[in-house]
Amino acid sequence: MSPIEFVCVGSIIIDDIVYPDGRTDMAVLGGGVTHCAAGVAVWDVRPTVLASIGTGLPPEIQARLERDFDLTYVRYLDLPQIRAWQVFEWDGKRSEIFRVEDYHSFLIDPLPDDVPLAVRDARAVTVLRYADDFLRFREVFGAATILWEPDQYFMVPENLAALQAALPKADIVSPNLLEAGLTYGEKEPETILRRMLDDGAKVVALRMGELGSLVAQQGVPGFLHIPAVPVPKVIDVTGAGNAYCGGFLVGWQRTHDLRLASFYGAVSASFAIEFVGVLDATIQNFAHIRDQRLAWLQSQVPG
Repeated sequence: MSPIEFVCVGSIIIDDIVYPDGRTDMAVLGGGVTHCAAGVAVWDVRPTVLASIGTGLPPEIQARLERDFDLTYVRYLDLPQIRAWQVFEWDGKRSEIFRVEDYHSFLIDPLPDDVPLAVRDARAVTVLRYADDFLRFREVFGAATILWEPDQYFMVPENLAALQAALPKADIVSPNLLEAGLTYGEKEPETILRRMLDDGAKVVALRMGELGSLVAQQGVPGFLHIPAVPVPKVIDVTGAGNAYCGGFLVGWQRTHDLRLASFYGAVSASFAIEFVGVLDATIQNFAHIRDQRLAWLQSQVPG
């Protein structure tokens, strides 16, 4: 039996979105692992999802998950499905307010020891967790290429030492600019990136929203600025960073080229912002649009 190619570890969440103008979108499929897995799926890959699902999940969302992802190893909990308000401000700030009493179980499940033996030989893995859990997943997945996306609640100044200790264990680390800046007490993207490399990070993809991403690799001089891909209309920015991580991992696994991997990430993120909730890679002409966006990036950032 061939090893599983791509695995995404994280949480599946039902989002109730509130926009700054008062508009709402209710019962939207979300969660970091779902957006990340969709970013992987952009590149004609069906990723395996390691997460938990509770009771009361809407049937249409269950069907969507089954259509797009391998749910063989998803764990089903006898708890109400995790659900959260996602409240956006005009400046882009997002507040997440959980709507169920026990949400913590979904944020930590599965634990590293729960990973089935059949999954432990996976070739490439994304992990959206705190540092201590990431380090345990690093041991479980052995030789896999691992992209660590530090959990947003982990990225605070008091966790700087834990971040620094974990960075050398990740093959790729991808925080967003605001969270990384808060943790390091820095504002300039170049300074943050340099500090992460000095702390032992091998590959860093610093996500900067509409400003694109800034990427660097240990031992390779300089930084690469990758612009955000322009899209006809921005619908919802939720999950764009997660989708970037999924796309980046596919690009890195296929090419081991920092520039090309960043392009894959940027293209995945561009689709994420065009959908309410998780991007849909089954729309008409999707592959053609994807390849056009990849070609645009190649013209903007020559090799």
